[in-house]
Amino acid sequence: MKNKTIKVDYLARVEGEGALYLKIKNDEVADVQLQIFEPPRFFEAFLRGRPYYEAPDITARICGICPVAYQMSAVHAMENAFGAVIPNEIRELRRLLYCGEWIESHTLHLYMLHAPDFLGYDDVVHMAKDHPEVVKKALRLKKIGNDIMNMVGGREIHPINVKVGGFYKVPTRNELMKMYDDICWARDAAIDTAKFAASLEFPEFFQDYECVSVVHPDEYPFNEGRIMSTKGIDISPEQYDFHFREEHVEHSHALHSRIRERDNYLVGPIARYNLNYDKLTPLCKEIASEIGLGKEVYNPFKSIVVRGIETLYSCEEALRIIDSYRMPDSPSVEIEPSEATGYACTEAPRGMIYHRYRVNSEGLIEDAKIVPPTSQNQKTIESDLRNFLPTVINLTEKEMVWKCEQAVRNYDPCISCATHFLTLHIERE
Repeated sequence: MKNKTIKVDYLARVEGEGALYLKIKNDEVADVQLQIFEPPRFFEAFLRGRPYYEAPDITARICGICPVAYQMSAVHAMENAFGAVIPNEIRELRRLLYCGEWIESHTLHLYMLHAPDFLGYDDVVHMAKDHPEVVKKALRLKKIGNDIMNMVGGREIHPINVKVGGFYKVPTRNELMKMYDDICWARDAAIDTAKFAASLEFPEFFQDYECVSVVHPDEYPFNEGRIMSTKGIDISPEQYDFHFREEHVEHSHALHSRIRERDNYLVGPIARYNLNYDKLTPLCKEIASEIGLGKEVYNPFKSIVVRGIETLYSCEEALRIIDSYRMPDSPSVEIEPSEATGYACTEAPRGMIYHRYRVNSEGLIEDAKIVPPTSQNQKTIESDLRNFLPTVINLTEKEMVWKCEQAVRNYDPCISCATHFLTLHIERE
């Protein structure tokens, strides 16, 4: 079986299309390429010449699952450029909006996209036949996340209520309180979710990642903080380009990101958890301890468990914000555009996003740079597969394909976001 070719036209349960090329020689891995062939979508080019205030609505269209992170990154970068000072009441509403996105996105990935891998189902439809109550709970939990996005953002997909400086309108306390009981239910469901994820069986596979995440001194990061890593990086978003670079590789329409002084790195739930464990709530730490999750995680297959803990955090944070909510005096602050460059990093469910904009004196965007989490993780996904393949190389063709797809889905890749998986092709010699 040394010479064998395996081809899977598409990897299911990820967003976007791509291919995986594996070359095996004498039963050893000779080459691994994650080939993203989905055409570039040129969002950075679309933004050039547009008014600064259109950036949130344009960038939200990059992704239908995590639009908040893209539009809020644009908002923060513009506010950074123009020196806007945002009241705490608006800042809290922004965190509430993030809570909604994390709840719906993590729940979608955990139950619908990734759990079938661990339980041996082709998809969640087949899983639902044997676990109907689990899937019903997942659907209700996801809907509560969507309801938060709808309340604060104006709609669930591509929210329309976000603007540079704040919001077009803000909810009343009574409107937010209508969701309170549902979010209390979601908190309990999130505890069950974390326990469910921890009950799955995981390969013994540990990697020495350099984890990179936004880090805030006082809170688990959504949309503000410094960029830090587990191996010594501690910079502001303005310094991002001095420490990280993107490289074009022939086999991918997504740029590969790397740390300039070193190589690939990891963004996403595990990276956030490892760098921000101390900012989790006491309940999150209690549940993490109960299910056997330490203060650091380096097994990528356990990212599904970390997503469960982050879902619980998002529910608790949403309840905290609603409990203490005060309507701002105005939905937004005045913005005075000027010739400037703005920078921002926020945390999408899948990991850190970087935005940079150069704006002229008329408020028109002259240049834009957006670095999505999946493109930052692309080299690390290839590295994981290169290290993981020797553990499954002697399995049957079907089992090997299944395990490779599962390893890629650890990252909840959003390939459409990254193109500015999976056809699986294995060549044996």
